Amino acid sequence: MRTPLYDAHIRLGARMVDFAGWDMPVQYSSILEEHRATRTGAGIFDVSHMGQLWVEGEGAYEYIQYLTTNDMSRLLGGKWAYSPVCAEDGGTVDDLIVYPRDGGYLCCVNASNTLKDFDWFLSHAPAGVTVENHSDRYAQIALQGPKAKELLAAVPPELILLRPATGYTGERGYELYVRPEDAATVWDILLDRGAAPCGLGARDTLRMEAAFPLYGHEISETVSPLEGGLSRFVRPEKGDFIGREALLRQSADPARRTLIGLMSSGRVIPRQGYDVLCGGEKVGVVTSGGPGVFVGGQIAMALVVPCDGAFAVVVRGKPEPMDRVELPFYKA
Repeated sequence: MRTPLYDAHIRLGARMVDFAGWDMPVQYSSILEEHRATRTGAGIFDVSHMGQLWVEGEGAYEYIQYLTTNDMSRLLGGKWAYSPVCAEDGGTVDDLIVYPRDGGYLCCVNASNTLKDFDWFLSHAPAGVTVENHSDRYAQIALQGPKAKELLAAVPPELILLRPATGYTGERGYELYVRPEDAATVWDILLDRGAAPCGLGARDTLRMEAAFPLYGHEISETVSPLEGGLSRFVRPEKGDFIGREALLRQSADPARRTLIGLMSSGRVIPRQGYDVLCGGEKVGVVTSGGPGVFVGGQIAMALVVPCDGAFAVVVRGKPEPMDRVELPFYKA
């Protein structure tokens, strides 16, 4: 599948890869250059592959509250909200952002989970609530970095359907929802104003520095939001929701796994799936790892059981010492 910006990526010489069935740019110049451009100026990312599910009808708000772990009461004030969605056992079905719009709710979900989420939404929808897949109605451009607000002023407001101030890079920025036919126009305006085109590679290194979870890494059907560092988005006090009892039991378990940050000044790069040692014993695995482009050294997030001792990551059979650090690694 191709996004409405595919031709623009080809013109810019992007290296394209398959991601969740989509032809997506992994980089244009280099991942390091695009990462730094976002941290110091503004980067733009094609995220039109993300899914959009539309929920409306009598009881839609109560349905969204029951489906998600976070307290969605902020939606009643017209604000957007982020939340994991859990199964009954506490495993993470997905994480999403919900926007109130035109009397309903637009739910932005991960590209790789769009069809699975659509089925999940439909299977739990009560009478009177309608769920539709509106993914083909939107193109989405992420404008991120300290100069994002300045550049956004150049885009005619009539071209933007929705522009929440949010992002996945750790920088101030916006997610611009536009009509597919307007995507190239908005993209070109931002390029002309100096935004750097950025691919999936820089999007990943940026989100790692900011310690944002990636589905299938920090959270998954076998990793709960409590384990994946998202406890602040689990609000059992709001009332019943799918997975509430399992998460309450897990929160009271002192032996449950925890997401931690690891960092070293060495040159050996930790990668997803590498074993993590504490005091010489295996205590978990790396969920995401790579170079700390803006913070220096090598960084990793790891899912581990509680332990005391020095940490190391096993790289090619050899333990490489790493220091435990507070997350996030970078904060704007």
